[in-house]
Amino acid sequence: MSARRHPSEERLLAFAAGTLSVPEAVVVATHLALRPETRAWAELGEAVGGAMLDDLAPSGLEPDALDGVMARLDDASDIAPPVPRTADPSLPAPLRGFALGPWRWLGPGVHVRDVLGPRDGDCRVILLRIAPGQSAPRHTHGGVELTCVIEGAYATEDGVFSRGDFEEADPNVTHQPRVVSSAPCLCVAALDGQIVLPGRLGRLLAPFVKL
Repeated sequence: MSARRHPSEERLLAFAAGTLSVPEAVVVATHLALRPETRAWAELGEAVGGAMLDDLAPSGLEPDALDGVMARLDDASDIAPPVPRTADPSLPAPLRGFALGPWRWLGPGVHVRDVLGPRDGDCRVILLRIAPGQSAPRHTHGGVELTCVIEGAYATEDGVFSRGDFEEADPNVTHQPRVVSSAPCLCVAALDGQIVLPGRLGRLLAPFVKL
């Protein structure tokens, strides 16, 4: 999977259809909030989905269907407490509804914090902050990694990624993002599994570099 600065058409259509995992959907929604020009593909997917629904034959509901739905809503409100909102209004709107964990040191000038709530198995959402001139560890991936830049810019072998840019990477991609902006680079990422540090040094450092 090659890096790109916007989600693939397939991923945008899946987002519009509601079939992305919650962590992936959060990162795609952040990209759309920062780059609304990309929304055309998502809107196309919604239109296609709506047309398909219009073509389906209507089916009747059971007489007690409404009572059943209301009962489920009542049960859910008792079980799931409201999600606390962050106190950081500078984050894009799709991230403001989630609580955040504490910043954790990952390496010189590199810190990470968990976005609490959106999770699907091993896939979760993190915020990654890297100081100017610093790099993340060179790594590949145990699964798919989706990243959207919120502030600043970083560079890889595929070029520079700045505010709103989106990168898709999988186990076939090995890279080492390096911050090229004068301000820290803040990114949101959906990670499926752990990053993989190649080589002997990577194996030695792996226990200390956990996302």
